[in-house]
Amino acid sequence: MAKKIDNVEIKIEDFIFPNKGTAHYNGVKAEIANALPGQTVKCSLYKKKGKYVSNSFEIIKGADGEIPSDCPSFGSCGGCVFRTLPYERELELKKKTVFDILKAADIGDIRFDGIKSSHNIDCYRNKMEFSFGDTGLGGELSLGMRKRNSFYEVASAAECKIVCEDIRKILAATLDFFKNTDEKFYNRLRKEGSLRHLLVRRAQFTGEILVALVSTSSLHTDLTPLAESLLSLSLEGNITGILHIINDGAADVVRADKTKILFGRDYIYEKLLGLTFKISLFSFFQTNSGGAEILYDTVRTYAGNEPNRTIYDLYCGTGTIAQLLSTNAKQVIGIEIVEEAVEAAKINAALNNIQNCTFIAADVLSAIDSLPSRPDTIVLDPPREGLHPKALSKICQNLCAPSIIYVSCKPTSLARDLPLFRLHNYTPSRLTLIDLFPRTQHVETVVMLSHKKPDSVINVKVEFGEGEVKVPLDNIAKRAEAHKPKERVTYKMI
Repeated sequence: MAKKIDNVEIKIEDFIFPNKGTAHYNGVKAEIANALPGQTVKCSLYKKKGKYVSNSFEIIKGADGEIPSDCPSFGSCGGCVFRTLPYERELELKKKTVFDILKAADIGDIRFDGIKSSHNIDCYRNKMEFSFGDTGLGGELSLGMRKRNSFYEVASAAECKIVCEDIRKILAATLDFFKNTDEKFYNRLRKEGSLRHLLVRRAQFTGEILVALVSTSSLHTDLTPLAESLLSLSLEGNITGILHIINDGAADVVRADKTKILFGRDYIYEKLLGLTFKISLFSFFQTNSGGAEILYDTVRTYAGNEPNRTIYDLYCGTGTIAQLLSTNAKQVIGIEIVEEAVEAAKINAALNNIQNCTFIAADVLSAIDSLPSRPDTIVLDPPREGLHPKALSKICQNLCAPSIIYVSCKPTSLARDLPLFRLHNYTPSRLTLIDLFPRTQHVETVVMLSHKKPDSVINVKVEFGEGEVKVPLDNIAKRAEAHKPKERVTYKMI
């Protein structure tokens, strides 16, 4: 069979996480990135691991009910996926993709509390990272979002709908400024040029704005006029800081070798559910402030309001959830491996006069042994890849909390972890989806798990990379740890 088939017209049948439309060609499954159910598309298909794949397509016929995009960069920009769907249809599609994943994981019956929409479906992002590049080979300087399947070309974000007008004005003013200089965007292949990124953080509820230009050390233009230009803009919010960050690293990531404050301070304040948070440029903070209130209020509801409880917030980041839960707890202990995040959590707790939160800079796996008491509730908000099996087992066996609340931003990681919780006698009882990222493929999931004493011995079938084997429950974590992180590891009660 040919490795590549050009000009295939195919109708999209379904949608799977994270962003792939599925169809069949000559009886073989095909996955077309970013295509939507009901669309008829023309694409080139490549054979890969027994199926066809495609990363680009042309729409021949739109899906029923599909609407025109209101963003000129939609399709070329790597941001939004659902820009042409009515919002209600987007929510239904997100709900379906999550439930398809969880159903395949055989997690059992669970009470679904619905999918909660964002307060705003546009202008909701409080942080954006724009890239300098060009509009095409030999094209003019551009500043926006990386085009799909491109290293250097940049799609304009001048009319980006998921950020507010303040951010769009700052982007336009920065681009105009550098178009009148001889500065070039940084080309990683040739290691030439100076301009790398523009970061903007704008607090939704306080309106404070932090702007950071990221360049190599070869930038020679005086940035004082840029700062003056930005400060002269007519904005709804208020610029409280302008930074210049030097990054001479080879990777296309934002990091700071050196930081210079051009104006004001290097942080902003934001308010959530009555608390105030100090946010630096690199602090982790949910990118949708209004959506974060919905998310954290859901966690707070699942945690309950019984007084005199001990709550552990594992993988706590900058301690936002811990502080919001502190009003209905005797003590909250947060654990986070990133020391800078822990320091930020302590600062924010002091800022809000919260005295019953303790934050520990440590790896969760090693810190569990030294925790002072067994908690009444555990909140888990791990990285996208979920929990390491060894950490999950130790959390369940050593801490044995009556309830666990798991916050997940990647449903495939959640689906992998939930069956292992069941092996430790934790049953998923309630689930809520929160649309924290409208118009994109991402959705947040909150699951409540309740501990029950085992009624009988559990037999376990574990599938590692080499095939299915029966493994004693106590050895699951040890066996899984010996395998590569990307190898498939599934757990199933038999």
